[in-house]
This record gives sequence, structure tokens and C-alpha cells, in this order.
Amino acid sequence: MEIMKEAMPSYYIEAILPILQRNGIVHFLGFGNRLGFDPLPPHLQRLRCKCNFHALKFVPKIQKLGSTLVQRIRKHKSKLTEIDKQLFGKYMPNFELEIRNRNLKRPVKYLALHMRFEVDMVAYSLCDFGGGQRERQELQMYREEHFPTLITRIQNISISPEELRISGKCPLTPEEAALMLSALGYKRETYIYLAGSHIYGGSSRLQPFMQLFPNVVTKEDLLSPEELEPFKNFSSQLAALDFIACASSDVFAMTDTGSQLSSLVTGYRIYHGQGQASTLRPNKKRFAKILTEHADIDWGEFQNRVQNMIEENQGVTPRGRGRSVYRLPRTPGCMCKTR
Repeated sequence: MEIMKEAMPSYYIEAILPILQRNGIVHFLGFGNRLGFDPLPPHLQRLRCKCNFHALKFVPKIQKLGSTLVQRIRKHKSKLTEIDKQLFGKYMPNFELEIRNRNLKRPVKYLALHMRFEVDMVAYSLCDFGGGQRERQELQMYREEHFPTLITRIQNISISPEELRISGKCPLTPEEAALMLSALGYKRETYIYLAGSHIYGGSSRLQPFMQLFPNVVTKEDLLSPEELEPFKNFSSQLAALDFIACASSDVFAMTDTGSQLSSLVTGYRIYHGQGQASTLRPNKKRFAKILTEHADIDWGEFQNRVQNMIEENQGVTPRGRGRSVYRLPRTPGCMCKTR
């Protein structure tokens, strides 16, 4: 049954507990961010923290293939972290414990990028991405089929794509993501794991990004069709492999701060990363302003402003009321002891 997002803890006691007691297990469908927000008493916050960051583990087949994926991304011996221990359990990547060959290349460090530029995100944003009349018609047809409630909601609202972009409502395009990474100092040889589903617009949309950063791999590049076969009809399981690759990365970057995968990866890296797991989170409103002023600033100033934008989002801030505990776990309301 569908559970309201705002359902109070008492609802779970009255409606869900009897099912759990009768069957010994409950499978929630479309659970999403339920119980992810306030108001919850502190003892339930701590319990939720223990469940989310300690008790919940991926099933063995996901841990095992996720371990293989990370091993193939890194290619060589790599120092394993607390995040890796939490992700893989007994299926830790099988790196050699000792480097016997002095000529062996250094461990490969990689940046994981969640490029949330799939058709559903692009259509739902109502933004214009420069594809002309054909693209606008295609996205409108997608909205009418998949987001009828959105169509109803915006019928009497007049807001232009330009206003949406200036207010930070549009996901970054691949080209904008490339500009952001370049401004942060990432070079052509940077090794990038690209997470997410099919990029809207395909290879032509991705081409500007690939021209600047050609060393890009996906799970489909690194895992064989036979290895992916048991997962291919399960989008959440494929997303779990992306989650593992992103969480285990040296640096994690995102193009849309509101997506669920990016939020979960960010929280996981904050909680288990011991302050060493860097996350690059753009302020889309500020970035849109920087981009619209590109004619008036040189590359050095552009770099400065982008770097300042990212730096200001690096700190772990207290979780404000109504913010997701999965994204911002390091607060008194969601602290738990491992013992």
C-alpha cells in the first residue's frame, strides 16, 4: 500500500507493526524518503541512523559485483577505507596486499560524477536546453505521458525557462559539468566514472564533455553483459552499483543537488568518510549567474568564482528542520554508536 510521505511514527505502529508481527517481514513499495524528515523524537532519529548507516547492507550479489566494479575502476592496489568496509563486507576488492613489483603503476584515483541529465529530470525541470522546437515538443509529450499532475499544476503559472535557469532550477548540462570540473582544475587525463542512466540527447549531447575529459568509463564499459544480465531488468539494482562506485570514489561530483542517488551518496560519504571523502556540490543558482556573465569575465575570474562556490559548500553544516537525514547525517539528531 502507498504510505504517505508525512505519515507519523504512530501510523507505523498502528498499521505496519501488525503486518510485521504476522509475517515476520514487510516489503515497502515506493518507500522513498518516508521517515526521512522531521518531526521525529530523538530516540527514533538515532534508531533510524543505526538502521541506515550500520544495519542496512546490500545483498551479497550486489556487494560482490560492486567490489568487482571498483576493482576494475582502480586497476591496481589501493588503500581501502572505512567506506569500503561498510560497502563490501566480506567481498572487499581483491587488491594485492604487497606491491612486489616496483614498476607497478600507482593506484588509480578516480572522480565519480552523477550526471543527472536523463529524460525524466530534463522534462520535469521545464527548462530549455537549446534543442529547438523539436526538443521542446518531445519533452512536452514526455511530460503529458509521465507527469500529468505537473501539467495540471503549471497550467495557470507563467514562468519562462530563463527565469527557471536564473533561479537555479535547471540541472547542469554535460557541457556545464565539463566547465565546472575544468574550472576546479581537473585535467584532460582525469579518470572519471560516469554514473546514471542514458544521457538525454545521447552521444551528441555528451560530446562536449568527452572532448575535455575523454577518460570516462561506465559500469557497462567495465562489466561484461553476462555479469550485468541478472541486474538488467532491475533499475534499482543497477543504481546500487552506481551508488557503490560513487561512494567509494576519491572525489564525488554531482550536477543536480536534489536527486536521490546524489543525496544518499553524499550522506554516506559524510557519515563514514571521516572527513576525507570530498564531494563537489554546485550551487546551481550561483553557477547560472556565473555562466550568464561569461562575456564579461576572463577564464581566471571564472575559475575563481567557481572554486569559491564549491568551497563554500564543502563544510558539513547542521541539519536544519525539515532537511533529509540521509543527506545530512552528522548532526546530534542522527548520531548513533556502533556498539
